[in-house]
Amino acid sequence: MYNKLNERSIKDPPSIKYKDYVMNDADKLAQKVARKMLSDEGTGPAWGLSYDDGGEGWAQVSFRVKADMLNGHGTIHGGMLFALADTALAYACNSRNNRTVAQQASIAFLSPVEMGEKVMATAREEALQGRSGVYNVKLTGEDGRTVATFQGLSRAIRGHVIDLSKIPLPKTKNKKDA
Repeated sequence: MYNKLNERSIKDPPSIKYKDYVMNDADKLAQKVARKMLSDEGTGPAWGLSYDDGGEGWAQVSFRVKADMLNGHGTIHGGMLFALADTALAYACNSRNNRTVAQQASIAFLSPVEMGEKVMATAREEALQGRSGVYNVKLTGEDGRTVATFQGLSRAIRGHVIDLSKIPLPKTKNKKDA
């Protein structure tokens, strides 16, 4: 969870980057994990995917629809929307730096998306119990309309996305030094 001046909860992450919240260490780690995952994958960069924001238990990604993403009707292929939502899910469920994969997902398509439109996917953790998590992802068009909803079930596997033993810890002050 992150500490914000406007007191939003993890269930209600910002849909845009807010300047009125202070990230805690868990949110900073979540952002490092997402950026590491994006840099290690070939799909996101190929689609022009952007990691827009995130924190512990949530993530927001987007891309602009290109010609090679269209179906035979001239709108975005459903598989591309699924992939965008799945990517948001991946960054949200790995946000605690525990390697986690999707084990089940479903999507409901609600509105067509045209070429050139920006689509945003915001994943939110709804439940986390043991190694399993449930996430809802809302996909919106540039005008704010909901274009699809997605639900995914995650499962933690072994290991970490980032090896924290190779990252130096911040220096802390002794009480005497304060």
